[in-house]
Amino acid sequence: MIERVLPEPVATAEVFGDVDGAGLFPAERALVARAVRSRQREFATGRYCARRALAGLGLPARPLLWGTKGAPLWPEAVRGSITHCAGYRAAAVVHLSRMASVGIDAEPHHPLPEGVLGAVARPAEEARIAQLALREPEVHWGRLLFSAKESVYKAWYPLTGLPLRFGQVRVDWFPDRQEFTAHVAPVPDASTRDGGPAPRELSGRWLVERGIVVTAVTVPGQRGPVPGGPARQSYLPGLLEREGRRHGGSPDAPPSGVSDACRSE
Repeated sequence: MIERVLPEPVATAEVFGDVDGAGLFPAERALVARAVRSRQREFATGRYCARRALAGLGLPARPLLWGTKGAPLWPEAVRGSITHCAGYRAAAVVHLSRMASVGIDAEPHHPLPEGVLGAVARPAEEARIAQLALREPEVHWGRLLFSAKESVYKAWYPLTGLPLRFGQVRVDWFPDRQEFTAHVAPVPDASTRDGGPAPRELSGRWLVERGIVVTAVTVPGQRGPVPGGPARQSYLPGLLEREGRRHGGSPDAPPSGVSDACRSE
């Protein structure tokens, strides 16, 4: 699935579920030693996918640890993205000599929880989603919008070191081509690590299949990444909390009411 929404320079790997016996390096195992078992398996399978993708670039297996903010520390001159969703794990990597950045996201193809769309979409986007829902009601456009903005962030942050909020991104859809264009509002002092202009327009593709939404964004050109930038995990728990829902249990477990919550790195 994931390779169908990414161009050829990007190497990918995916699995539909956790891989029994997916190995971790000792330093990786220490990162999730206190996590619940389901999170450990999810983490190990994500690293399994990442190593398979890196092998597609001709790179050997190595530990993929976290930076200071929780994102994977990729090999030098490589940019990558990992996503975890109920029943799906995937990774995508690319040489920085071929592409500046890549971001991927996977979501269960379900409607967004009540009240979340207003926190994700700008008014014009909500109106456009309503039109698209009449045209293609089999697609959960709110969930697709959420996923697209997650992918945008994951491609944007390594270039700039700056966060983005949902309202700073406007997504235009081209459903006949299963493509989208994300327009980023002006961000004060935004520039790339090499001093160039921060990208204001990012292109992406999407696919709905097997009950899963996948989105991907790529940025052409050669730019340096921000080492160890923050991991992007699903905004859904925080959005639900703002809507007055209560979450319980371990922080490593899916929040109450969102058993299909996704993790992305």
